Amino acid sequence: MTILIRAGEAETLSASGVTLLADMTDTDGHLTSHRSIFQPGKEGAPPHLHREAAELFFVLKGSLRVLTGQDLIVLGVGDFLHVPPNTPHAFEAAGDEPAEVLFVLTQAKPRFGYYRLLEGAYRGETDWAEVAATSDLYDNHYVESSAWQQRSLENKEVRL
Repeated sequence: MTILIRAGEAETLSASGVTLLADMTDTDGHLTSHRSIFQPGKEGAPPHLHREAAELFFVLKGSLRVLTGQDLIVLGVGDFLHVPPNTPHAFEAAGDEPAEVLFVLTQAKPRFGYYRLLEGAYRGETDWAEVAATSDLYDNHYVESSAWQQRSLENKEVRL
């Protein structure tokens, strides 16, 4: 089945900067995809992992600081990153300008409900504990990462 999502038809969640493109239910279970804009100085996603899904990052604008495993890397425009299942990762804008990133998750569970739930949390309408309680439902499992916590204290970034 061919799927076309026109830019003007995609649902945009303004508080979180997420534009929903295609979910598992739209792609016969093959993938889910969204575009996100991350503002400088604001964490994009805390450390987490997906037990079933692989996540693909493609930077459209700006630069993105990414934790993958215990490594911190900075992605620039045109860079592509594949994060396999069970790999802790986190991300945020790097530098002084917003970062715009296309994400694709394969072997994922439907995720648009998760992004809408996050939108409510960003707006203060949903408790963050409710978001955390959905880890199995959306295959988004938050983890601790000393590398991510210390990212501003250490200069361990590697440019790919």
